[in-house]
Amino acid sequence: MIERIVPTVVKAAEEFGEPDPRAEEQLFPEEHRIVARAVDKRRREFASVRSCARAALSDLGVGYVPLLSGPRGEPLWPDGVVGSMTHCQGYRGAVVARAAELPGAAPVLGMDAEPDEPLPRGILERIALPAERERIEELRAAEGRGETPCGPGPHWDRLLFCAKEAVYKAWYPLTERWLGFDEADIRMDLSGTLSVRLLVTGPTVRAGTVAGFSGRWTAGRGLVLAAVTGAEL
Repeated sequence: MIERIVPTVVKAAEEFGEPDPRAEEQLFPEEHRIVARAVDKRRREFASVRSCARAALSDLGVGYVPLLSGPRGEPLWPDGVVGSMTHCQGYRGAVVARAAELPGAAPVLGMDAEPDEPLPRGILERIALPAERERIEELRAAEGRGETPCGPGPHWDRLLFCAKEAVYKAWYPLTERWLGFDEADIRMDLSGTLSVRLLVTGPTVRAGTVAGFSGRWTAGRGLVLAAVTGAEL
């Protein structure tokens, strides 16, 4: 599914269903230490998503290396590589690319996957700006009029949450700063594109100051996925 929403320079790998417990056997000792005290489910997801990441890195021509975590749990990639990992019930996926090959004003790559289900009651109001909630209602109305190109659309509230998570994963490696749900305004359209306007000052890169991001979304197999792959001035 990931290949639908990332540029061709991005390498991706994904797994569906329950994690294979044998993936833990492939972890490096340094990785084992990160999840040594975690419950079985967490360890299996950690190992499985790293298996995906190493498969994607192999497609990129990068050797078998440990993938450790930074202070906020973010994955630490080999020099010159940007990437993102995600897991949810029944899914693990990873995307990687050579930083120099990504389009946009800065090399960013963030992706997230979520079950295609409604958000729990009260969560949308906590994560969405008023304008975003209005646009969700517009998308639902368009769906009701039969304007969605491929039949019924996803659960738009869950897709917005998924996109917010993908934006944060793109933002943090550039800034090493927190980005709140209310600090980025996301517009989703029926064709599968995302546009993101930052409501706080973005990082300064060689070409200028990052003002937003672009990306795509997709849905299927009971999941919604969002990927952010471009920084815009």
